[in-house]
Amino acid sequence: MFKSHRPAEGDAWEGIVEGKTRGMLDGANMYHFVKIRRADDGQLVKVRIDRGLWKSIAVGDRIVKEPGRRPVKT
Repeated sequence: MFKSHRPAEGDAWEGIVEGKTRGMLDGANMYHFVKIRRADDGQLVKVRIDRGLWKSIAVGDRIVKEPGRRPVKT
């Protein structure tokens, strides 16, 4: 079993994209991930995001996640 890395509805953070990956963890669905260096504490976290956002970002872009919303590129 794997951890989904999907941000929770109430999460709030912002950070810089350090890397992008994707994979078929269950053998049937493609999952898109980014490694984010959080601005508040400098911690590196792996977050699952939607395909559209994944395709639109590059390493070095800034992403913001507000409570009740999906992560967005800023």
